[in-house]
Amino acid sequence: MSGRGATMSDSREAEMVRRRVIYTGRVQGVGFRYTTHSIARRYSVSGYVRNCSDGTVELEAQGTESAVNEFLAEVSRRFEGYITDRETADVSPDDDDADDFSIRY
Repeated sequence: MSGRGATMSDSREAEMVRRRVIYTGRVQGVGFRYTTHSIARRYSVSGYVRNCSDGTVELEAQGTESAVNEFLAEVSRRFEGYITDRETADVSPDDDDADDFSIRY
C-alpha cells in the first residue's frame, strides 16, 4: 500500500504549476532580471521575468511544485534587502512557454 501512496504523491509532484509573482521594492536597476534568469538555469523551470512601468517586476515560473518553490525561494533570498512586498498568484500552466526561462522587455 505504501508503494501506491508513493505513486500518487509522485504524480502530484510531477504535475505542472505556474506562479505569477509581482515584486515591489527596489527591484529595478539592481540586476534583478539578469540574476533571476541565471538562477532559473539551476532549476527545471520555464517562464519569464520583466520590468513593469510602475517600478515592479513581474515573474512567472512554471515547473513542478518543488522546482517552482525552490526557485522562488532562492530569488527571494538573493534579493532579500530589495524586495519590500510580493503578490503571488497561481495561474494556468502555459504549454507555449514550457521550454525556457527568458527576460522579457
